[in-house]
Amino acid sequence: MKRTSTRLADGREILYFDADDGADRAVVPDPRPLDPSANSCEVRRDPLLGDAVVIASHRQGRTYHPPVDACPLCPSTGGRASEVPAPDYDVVVFENRFPSLAGDNGRCEVICFTPDHRTSFAELDEERAALVLAAWTDRTAELSARAGVRQVYCFENRGAEIGVTLAHPHGQIYAFPFITPRTTRMLATVAAHRARTGANLFDEVLAAERAEATRIVLEGEHWSAFVPYAARWPYEVHLYPHRRTADLTTLDDAARAEFPAVYLELLRRFDRLFAAPAPTPYVSAWHQAPVTGEGRADFALHLELFTVRRTADKLKYLAGTESGMEAYMNDVRPEDAAARLREVASR
Repeated sequence: MKRTSTRLADGREILYFDADDGADRAVVPDPRPLDPSANSCEVRRDPLLGDAVVIASHRQGRTYHPPVDACPLCPSTGGRASEVPAPDYDVVVFENRFPSLAGDNGRCEVICFTPDHRTSFAELDEERAALVLAAWTDRTAELSARAGVRQVYCFENRGAEIGVTLAHPHGQIYAFPFITPRTTRMLATVAAHRARTGANLFDEVLAAERAEATRIVLEGEHWSAFVPYAARWPYEVHLYPHRRTADLTTLDDAARAEFPAVYLELLRRFDRLFAAPAPTPYVSAWHQAPVTGEGRADFALHLELFTVRRTADKLKYLAGTESGMEAYMNDVRPEDAAARLREVASR
């Protein structure tokens, strides 16, 4: 992999990741007359729950469902300048023009998986998926080293049903100045289990799922994917490396090599779940340990993949119980979801 760093017209960083170590990446200047980037990010703390809430009012004016010929994530070609000045790329990462977090309050980056607007992550080949993994790892390492960053979160939202406003295949990388509420709850549960039993809860969950096997979706030599026992979403899969590790930077070479094939197969199964007119919408989320802290050693890197679609023509909406009380109600039995995801395996 070769990494090339440069700047956009408003001072934001952009990084090109090329699969070929010897690639001659010419730095193409950004010709757009952009004003220096500005933001009004603010982190507030809920006094009753203790959760951090980000206030980012400047994001109201962000790009919203542009036509294909005005996509800001496609390469700059034919005299049209986009967020990516180069006429082509393998994988590219740049600071978000409309960030939720910036400056002392963290950082938000966009990662484009391919220059092809009309494809998806599931249609990438294993070499490109491996390059994306390398880019996620690079960004996790660099952002984790920044002052004030507590946790790095790599994720992809896919589909208008999820709320995606740009159709180009892309994800995001957030460097949080706080430990997210979901991770905070996991850490507390894992710490309590360690104090009570002396064992690691993540290890026990993975071992139990592999032993029971009814909710296993697919299993490799170094990874297992399963529908969790108490899944919140109609189709939800958790993907764990067999060797527990804190984050992407410490993932071993064997797991790193196997990941592209396993992950691409999972995404393709999601797309085969429904005879729907559009690809399955999903959220794919890497859960990584906080950068520092006592809980880091017990945390287990894993990916959570889920869709809001429960049938070909019905979506799972967060109703009053979920949105108001965080009491989830799932319409699909996890064992049935796992069976369906096994059924749609690649032939």
